[in-house]
Amino acid sequence: MINIPIIITLIRISLSPIFVLFFYIPVSWSPILCSVLFAFASFTDLIDGLLARICKKRTNFGEFLDPVADKLMIVTTLILINEYYHIWWITIPTVIIIIREIIVCSLREWMAKERKREHLSVSTISKFKTVFQMISIIVLLLRPDNTKMLLTVSLLYFSTFLSFFSMLQYLYISYKIFKKNFSVFDKNIREQDKH
Repeated sequence: MINIPIIITLIRISLSPIFVLFFYIPVSWSPILCSVLFAFASFTDLIDGLLARICKKRTNFGEFLDPVADKLMIVTTLILINEYYHIWWITIPTVIIIIREIIVCSLREWMAKERKREHLSVSTISKFKTVFQMISIIVLLLRPDNTKMLLTVSLLYFSTFLSFFSMLQYLYISYKIFKKNFSVFDKNIREQDKH
């Protein structure tokens, strides 16, 4: 069922191709516009989640769509930033973040099939990661000078560290669930063999 939080999420998804278009417009105000667009997308991410909880409009479709919208915007923006700066010390965190997003999405899909998705709810570290990541991306889109660039890239690396650490958390949780399920499966097989 389509509700207001889902509509906001769909708007965020539709911003990705528009964002790419504005990124390559050869005008002086393009960096500011892209930064504002990304900040707006980040704000809608906060709003749709709050509305879904306050208005009790949480749905399975909305819970599936929200992280998809986040990943689309972040991965698209990181690829564009990496293409613009074209330097290894921005490529490294970009690759780590994208790999992390793929792994975590795959884990959530597997946990959903096992009907244990609630075990991979967003952690506090992951929330901090998102905040630092979005701030660093907003500033990088402005194409800052050397001093601001150093601070912003440091922030990007810190958010990358948090991304990697939160991924390890999710992997550990998934491993414990997998190990428990495998133990139960193994026990059932042994009991069947006895008969």
